[in-house]
Amino acid sequence: MKPAVVLMACALLAGCRVVAVPAGGAVAPAGPPPTALAPSADRTPATPILATVPNPVRKFPEVRALWVVRFTMTSEEAVRDMVADAARNGFNTLIVQVRGRADAFYASAIEPRGEPVREPAPFDPLDLVIREAHARGIAVHAWVNTHLVWGPAALPESPEHILHSHPDWLSVPRELGRELIAIDPFDPRFVDQLIQYARQNSSTVEGVYTSPSHPAVQDRVHAVWLDLAARYDLDGIHFDYIRFPSAGYDYSIGALERFRLWARAALPAARWEQLDQAYEADLYAFVDGEPALWGEFRREHVTRLVERIHRDVKTIKPRLTISAAVIADAELALNDRFQDWPSWLERGIIDIAVPMAYTTDSDRFRALVRSARFSAGHPDRVWAGIGAYMNTAERTLGMIDIARTEDAGGLVLFSYDWAVGEGRGDPDRPFLSRIAEGRFGR
Repeated sequence: MKPAVVLMACALLAGCRVVAVPAGGAVAPAGPPPTALAPSADRTPATPILATVPNPVRKFPEVRALWVVRFTMTSEEAVRDMVADAARNGFNTLIVQVRGRADAFYASAIEPRGEPVREPAPFDPLDLVIREAHARGIAVHAWVNTHLVWGPAALPESPEHILHSHPDWLSVPRELGRELIAIDPFDPRFVDQLIQYARQNSSTVEGVYTSPSHPAVQDRVHAVWLDLAARYDLDGIHFDYIRFPSAGYDYSIGALERFRLWARAALPAARWEQLDQAYEADLYAFVDGEPALWGEFRREHVTRLVERIHRDVKTIKPRLTISAAVIADAELALNDRFQDWPSWLERGIIDIAVPMAYTTDSDRFRALVRSARFSAGHPDRVWAGIGAYMNTAERTLGMIDIARTEDAGGLVLFSYDWAVGEGRGDPDRPFLSRIAEGRFGR
């Protein structure tokens, strides 16, 4: 007989396109969405889909983008200043964070309003960005954090936030899995321990994550994407944190039980029964007994959400560019974060990969961009993510040169907020102005 808490976990189980980018960076309509992924047992990669997001030697200008963190999306003045800065300095694409920590920096009926927003409704930060940017020929992409839903901080104020309303959706680190199985997720100790763990491991864990294999989590993220696609005049939507925080997650009882049932179809009957007997005494019997399969299970759930969202968003608005900020080292992404982004490009379930090639080392940056280009199979499907926050203006200029030399389809600087805050430097020659003057011909 299995522990009652394991049995109770069953309740948790419910659950070739060519694009052309104009000068502003928006993707034009073209073709039907790709077909759905086949089940993992007989998955056959589709023919690679090639996009035409041009760089300087092609017909249209390169994509010159800024990641804009949600703390700029808090007032009308901040939004207007940001768009004016981007236009003044030659950027043609804005990737604005509208779902930061399972909260909304736009008018949402799905998730609570972001606490930093200083102005009350009807102020809609995203709507204002779109109106201001489109008036200047700048494309706007909505940046959606997927599984990171809170930081190592005090609890959110809204009772509607996932941490309060659905703590049973949260991902659990291996070190806490056996301990937290004995605690009801709605007991305050459950979330408190997850936050405390994130605090103690802040160098590797950004905060509290949702469980990628939980059907209700996938439904929530899917609903957010479709809401944005349907109601806003966006040029694209952008995945971030579409991954596990590390290989040490998700050891929640729901994920362990879902894997146990998933493994039944993948293992010989005798092997599954052997592990199932061991599972009565050891919650980690399946994951430790079949580590390769455990990795496949985690990768598959991340990928299936990407595929589902791509299919349904393209049905609503085929012209939208779907991009993803990805771990630049494809091997690390695959095996530690379960983010198989090269296959997403190959199958055509994202249009653009933005490898976060964050480093101060130019040679390392070149290697990461080159590797991403190779993984993508086509230069136009990669925009190089540059960690401007950790570099001087001169080094950032050098990395722009490298991205161009490596034939990336565009570049994205992280981040606007840093550039006008900590990175503003000489007020007579702000960081963004130096980039514009040095490489954008402004």
